[in-house]
Amino acid sequence: MSELAEALQQLMDYCREEQESVRRQLAEVQALIRQTAADVERLAQRSLQWTNQIKQLESRPESVSPSELIEAYQSALDVQRRLWLMRGQLEKFQSLESRLQHEGEVLERILSILAALPPALPAQPPGAEPGLIVRLIEVQEQERQRLVRQLHDGPAQALTNLVLHAEICERLFQRDPERARAELANLKNAVTETFQRMREFLFDIRPMILDDLGLVPTVRRYVETLKDKVKFSLHLSIAGEERRLAAYQEAALFRIVQELLTNVRMHAQASQATVRLVFGADGARLEVEDNGVGFDVEEALANAARRKTIGLTSVRQWVEMLGGQIAIRSEPGQGTAVSVFIPY
Repeated sequence: MSELAEALQQLMDYCREEQESVRRQLAEVQALIRQTAADVERLAQRSLQWTNQIKQLESRPESVSPSELIEAYQSALDVQRRLWLMRGQLEKFQSLESRLQHEGEVLERILSILAALPPALPAQPPGAEPGLIVRLIEVQEQERQRLVRQLHDGPAQALTNLVLHAEICERLFQRDPERARAELANLKNAVTETFQRMREFLFDIRPMILDDLGLVPTVRRYVETLKDKVKFSLHLSIAGEERRLAAYQEAALFRIVQELLTNVRMHAQASQATVRLVFGADGARLEVEDNGVGFDVEEALANAARRKTIGLTSVRQWVEMLGGQIAIRSEPGQGTAVSVFIPY
């Protein structure tokens, strides 16, 4: 067995082990979701029962002592507090379930791609470090870390804020109904904003439109959404006869668009950028160009390799694994142009 074939076999074995681990974790989380959902349903029923009981007590104030009414209110508030906590726990479990399902899909796609690779593959360029197996594992782990940071800074924090809003409303209902109504309006706005952020987060992780409609509509939507978030002018052009590519090719090209535009946002200090997608006779060409500060290409790639960061080095490796070509043109003060060609 050649060194490359052995490395690919190790990668497949690693992915299968990770896939099995994800399946076990997913099964455990789904069991917790079922148990927590049952607890939420039980507490919701108890909350409803206490609400009805309080209504009955209030309907006959002459036969109810103040202490009995206070005790009923306290019991109802205790049930409602536990209900909010359990719902928050359920949402956390559901978020973890979504992330594990995505990881499982990613591993399944990697295994499918590896299984479809031809027996003979070109060797890695001389001096390429680290090796293919190590680099792919590192990229996967870095992607997981990025997702965890995004979950913590985005949806998880937003959901925590919603719980705090709800607790404020709960405390105000008896003391200050007018202020409680105002807080409810704020809570409604926060829920709407969180829902929108969740949609954007899920789109960044894996846009469903990519599977349903393909690369071009997905890139169009991504660019249009990004226009409202960036300070530079962003343009998209499509040329040639549009067509669907293999699923892994479309996924790779979309990720490359994301990565290159992220570089423009974070580093280029550009006033304008252009994304061009050209469908030719033999393959698809993606070009991302900006008029920013530019950089020394060799120095940047060397630094990225030493830091083991996701960026242009990973984009170049993705392209090479797909049998394509990449050209990076940039100089300090002269902007940057990246051209990627993927054969059909």
